[in-house]
Amino acid sequence: MHSNLRTFIETLRKEQDLAVIDAPVDPNLELPEIHRRVIDEGGPALLFTNPKGSSFPVITNLFGTERRVELAFGPRPENLVNQLVGAMDQLLPPKLGTLWQYRAPLLDVAKTGLRNVGNGKAPVLELQEDDVDLHKLPVLTGWQLDGGPFFTLPLVYTEHPETKEHNLGMYRMQVQEKNRTGMHWQIQKGGGFHHHEAELRNQALPVTVFLGGPPALTISAIAPLPEMLPELIFTSFLMGDKLDVTQIGNHAHKLIAQAEFAFCGEVPPHVRHPEGPFGDHYGYYSWTHDFPIFNIQKMYRRKDAIYPATVVGKPRQEDYFIGEYLQRLLSPMFPVVMPGVKSLWTYGETGFHSLAGAIVRESYYREAMAHAFRIMGEGQLTLTKFLMLTDVPCDLSNFPRFLETILARFNPQRDLLIVHDTSMDTLDYTGRKFNHGSKAIMLGIGEAIRELAREYHGGPLPGIDKVKAYCGGCLVISGKGFAEDEKLATTLIEHAQRQLADWPLIFLVDNADDIVDQTTFLWTTFTRFDPAHDVYAKTNLRQNKVQFDGPIVIDARMKPFYPDELVPRDDIVEQVDRRWKEYFPHVGSMK
Repeated sequence: MHSNLRTFIETLRKEQDLAVIDAPVDPNLELPEIHRRVIDEGGPALLFTNPKGSSFPVITNLFGTERRVELAFGPRPENLVNQLVGAMDQLLPPKLGTLWQYRAPLLDVAKTGLRNVGNGKAPVLELQEDDVDLHKLPVLTGWQLDGGPFFTLPLVYTEHPETKEHNLGMYRMQVQEKNRTGMHWQIQKGGGFHHHEAELRNQALPVTVFLGGPPALTISAIAPLPEMLPELIFTSFLMGDKLDVTQIGNHAHKLIAQAEFAFCGEVPPHVRHPEGPFGDHYGYYSWTHDFPIFNIQKMYRRKDAIYPATVVGKPRQEDYFIGEYLQRLLSPMFPVVMPGVKSLWTYGETGFHSLAGAIVRESYYREAMAHAFRIMGEGQLTLTKFLMLTDVPCDLSNFPRFLETILARFNPQRDLLIVHDTSMDTLDYTGRKFNHGSKAIMLGIGEAIRELAREYHGGPLPGIDKVKAYCGGCLVISGKGFAEDEKLATTLIEHAQRQLADWPLIFLVDNADDIVDQTTFLWTTFTRFDPAHDVYAKTNLRQNKVQFDGPIVIDARMKPFYPDELVPRDDIVEQVDRRWKEYFPHVGSMK
């Protein structure tokens, strides 16, 4: 497929899925607001040719629809993964006849790898700047409370100080000085591991940050790949061709030949600097914390370099469509990596790490729990906050139906496990302490044990003014806010057996009327509670076992100590309203 950003942009242009905006646009808040509106309408990729304060055009919304993701990669990667995974039992152990039978997909895989090219065939080397000034770049400030402008599509390349195994990750980078940024290594991410190893040796870690290049680089940097699968090799697999790299003197890494920009430098050991706030993909601000810094020594770029960026915020944004594609692509591999896990889905509407669902094998009593522990011990899945499992085949992406499958079989005395004092995703503050929180596992295994209620007839509840069913067995209710009545969930439990007994799961939210579909339900609930703090039920302690008596009430109201929800600034909204026809003079459908 596409070997660089340029061919993908041309494809989008030919497909009439690219809007070119020649009007001057400010990268500070204005451009991100335009991007968000176009995302909401399922609109085209956006090429801003005249960003204020910079001579570099900006491309955004490259992957903001399922169709554009398909244009970037085509059906080949998914078909190839399905073919190879389906043939695993025949290919192992390898036999000559079987290898010949599958020669086409195997030869396709054999094409993957890196190809060294000379400096003259590496467009990224067309210009070199030793006096790097990041302020000349159109780096976006997405939200008004952000700590400054942030790189939002950086491809961060590092190598293990000893083994030289590489990692390509995507970690936001806040511009702090003309040649220095923050480096937001999150827990359980490869770049952070390499930096940790370098610090143990009291060494600086060489780092190369790319912008642009083959679209597959962006996907690979985000993908939760197994440790044994290098991201650059995965990039080559997605492309269906080898990835061009080139060697330069006095730098530890080869450069991606077709990138738009390459920033070469290092992350020093034991140096931290405040980073943030930042309006993140959970839909809230992440606060200021100390993170490592990236000192940039040289910048290489194309003569006519294009600056790629994205904007994050409340789901669904561009990252949602990338995540959906990765799940479709990688899901056939889950049973290979984790035998007994038949299907797995993480929910982009919750920021991915807040909720996962799985269909697992249950061939003996409570085997499902063994699979739950395996899932929560696998790579980035270790950050999963709430995991639901069933052994009943169903479409995990259809959450209401999946939840009904769980709740019809859920026995609260046996099927809910809360694990205290665990790590939490860096961007999730519900655990009350940075990077700390808890996890929950909820099972719905075997035959159904109840018919699910679908209408509420229990009468008035204290402190509650709105009650409605989200799906069979699950209520959403709202009334007094947390600041007004912190103990409201406890009060509800006292009425549970009499008025709420038909509902195994109840979410207490700020406004039940805000929940109108799967996206609003998942975002309003699973991003706003920590299992150890906010799950309520009548409990019994038998020896060392905590048993819950249903129903389960989850307090998903906003707490005063949570970060603020992301809301655009009023004057920016008015400015974009006023200038909309300047941005899109020939497009009448977008508002």
